[in-house]
Amino acid sequence: MSRSSDRPARSTTTPRAAAAGALTPSQSVAQHVPTSETQRRVREGAGLLAAAAMRRLDEDLDWYRALPAEDRSWVGLVAQAGISAFITWFADSTRPPHGVSDIFASAPPELTRSISLQHTLHLVRVVVDVVETHAERLAAPGEERELREAVLLYSREVAFSAAEVYARAAEVRGAWDARLEALVVDALVRGDVDDSVRSRVAALGWGGRGPTLVVVGTTAAPIDEVRAADLRRATSRAADDALVGIQGDRLVIFLGGEGDLRAAVTSLLPRFGPGPVVVGPQVADLTESARSARAALAGLQAAAAWPQAPRPVAADDLLPERVLVGDPLARRTLVAQAYDPLSASQGALLETISAYLGTGRSLEAAARSLYVHPNTVRYRLKRVADVTGWDPLDPRESYVLQTALAVGRLDATS
Repeated sequence: MSRSSDRPARSTTTPRAAAAGALTPSQSVAQHVPTSETQRRVREGAGLLAAAAMRRLDEDLDWYRALPAEDRSWVGLVAQAGISAFITWFADSTRPPHGVSDIFASAPPELTRSISLQHTLHLVRVVVDVVETHAERLAAPGEERELREAVLLYSREVAFSAAEVYARAAEVRGAWDARLEALVVDALVRGDVDDSVRSRVAALGWGGRGPTLVVVGTTAAPIDEVRAADLRRATSRAADDALVGIQGDRLVIFLGGEGDLRAAVTSLLPRFGPGPVVVGPQVADLTESARSARAALAGLQAAAAWPQAPRPVAADDLLPERVLVGDPLARRTLVAQAYDPLSASQGALLETISAYLGTGRSLEAAARSLYVHPNTVRYRLKRVADVTGWDPLDPRESYVLQTALAVGRLDATS
């Protein structure tokens, strides 16, 4: 039979318990204060409970047996600290369960990487079951129920404390990962891919299978931690590998893997703000990603010069505009892919495209200036498209070729 306490219970309702509409351990157990005999028995049985708990951990929990010896010793210390904290509180259950959070202070923060929150709750269940099993032996006659209720109520507080410990650890890891990711993205953009950067990329979960590309754009508003976490989840769903760099109002996203990276870019478009989104060229792996990043960033700077550009737009489709903003990579690309092949080709292709562009893109005018038939000009222009990949008869692509001829001639005379 339970006995009522002559002492009034102190009001110690925590916000958590109030939200749940429940009593705190101090309020509930205070209605059935254990006798000094039960308190003495529980105090003297601390060693028995600790030993029984350790045996049960080893017998019942596979994950505990698989832990390294050092981690098992830390888990054991946590279990013993929990029993000791319960005994201290049980001696005066009218007080709040002071020291519950200190149960996990005896273990290093790294332990949260070795055992999960679910494993920690398994640990709490085992300890609770051990105390319940020994309730009849430890409690004074007639007070077994009070001891069991006290254990259950105290275990609830321990579970809440464990959740808080893991939540704090997750926040710290998240903040550290975000800082590490920002450093890695900056290094990749600069092209500083040494062994330390590779190890950091691996720590961030980059698998390294398949090609890589970089996509850049701007944000509609500053990105806070919540939006940043949501963005990272979206990128991890879009591609096998992803790194996110938030640089003020600019987003720099590295995507990699064996899937369709262009489709991944399309799925991420809503994550960018209004304005151009530029996709760098696809490269073999992350070690070459600086080339993709530089092309994409230069394209973002130059995109305003082509208002009709699609969204997203490939950085290589912005080569003329990138030349205008002084991008040396775009200049070299145009010369290598257009001017040099035309200069080295047979059949007067360079002269023909020059005449065609110089006469206002008129086949007849170009034919007259070259003293050939218009069909000959048309045939040579088709050869130009085959050699360079840009069709002179397309207005946009003829502009690309015109820029290539201009920078090629400038380089030839310098």
